Amino acid sequence: MICSTGRLRFSKSLLAFRRNLSTATMEDDVLFEVKNDVGIITLNRPKALNSLNLSMVDKIRPKLKEYESQVRMVIVQGAGGKAFCAGGDVKSITVNGVGATSIELGKNFFRSEYSMNSMIGKYKIPYVSLIDGITMGGGVGISVHGKYRVATERTLFAMPETAIGLFCDVGGSHILSRLDRHMGIMLGLTGCRLLGSDVAKVGIATHYVHSSKLDGLRAKLIEDVRDPGIVLAENAEDLSGVKFTMAPFVEKIDSIFSHERVEAIVDALKTDGSKWAQGMLKTLNEVSPTGLKITRKEILKGKNLSLDECLIMEHRLAYRSVEAKYSEDFFEGVRALLIDKDKKPKWCPASLEDVKDEIIDKYFEPLPKDEELQFI
Repeated sequence: MICSTGRLRFSKSLLAFRRNLSTATMEDDVLFEVKNDVGIITLNRPKALNSLNLSMVDKIRPKLKEYESQVRMVIVQGAGGKAFCAGGDVKSITVNGVGATSIELGKNFFRSEYSMNSMIGKYKIPYVSLIDGITMGGGVGISVHGKYRVATERTLFAMPETAIGLFCDVGGSHILSRLDRHMGIMLGLTGCRLLGSDVAKVGIATHYVHSSKLDGLRAKLIEDVRDPGIVLAENAEDLSGVKFTMAPFVEKIDSIFSHERVEAIVDALKTDGSKWAQGMLKTLNEVSPTGLKITRKEILKGKNLSLDECLIMEHRLAYRSVEAKYSEDFFEGVRALLIDKDKKPKWCPASLEDVKDEIIDKYFEPLPKDEELQFI
């Protein structure tokens, strides 16, 4: 079934957005410096919550290669104090609607971003991400695959891609499939947000400090030539006495989100009927049915795949999502949430029952050999 939403309209601010986008590409959207043999990468788009665009990714990838053989450690951080990185700049991909330009932009962006994620996952020197503030989507991909991730009380973690008609990418199928007790499936389907201590409790962050101590920790990492794992352990806060805020729901999550089919998850939530379950249902009813089914299947498959294998799979999914061959949900979701901001996406298909398994299966099929993700 080929869908067309017929609602890819754009707001009066579109021209202004394009002007701002053009200006932004000329700015120093990512900064690099070396101090005491430590490479420091600063995502520098604070007004856009440091969301990643192709310009930034294309600067970071060669610098990571350079640093890997020239410095003893890399630190990645976000500018502005509000966000580490709020995700990929999908607005810049979809702003022209479905068409050859957007398709090519999308393919280039995802290909470069996933290659960078792979590089981080295999990095030969310590890689420390200071995930202070909003850390979502692309911000997860540029941090969680590295060896050390430091959260604070300001950290806000989420993988909210189903809300924009997409799926959990940037290695999300690898990350989420390895969380305990089906927590990752719940996070992937609902886009539920975790606070800093919770991010550490589930293992997404390796360490936790209060934001007031982050500057001091950064300075110690730069000045102390010992293994950064030792420095982090000496300065991180002990969270053993801090309660996991989702603890009351862990058993429900483990039971309900264990189902392979999204329809069964929905039915189990309806049967539960609690206030928590009703909140979960409300979210699942608002996001893309196609995105939900793709996400559930990729996490199921990702549990038995390496990071690179997950990224190859996700690249196939992204390729077909921007092609809009089976559904235009990605373009419609970004329009509704990020461009027009009416928050009324018209998903197509509009219900889980209408999202046929054979269509979802097609998203996962191998691409032509010259289009498959290659790691450089």
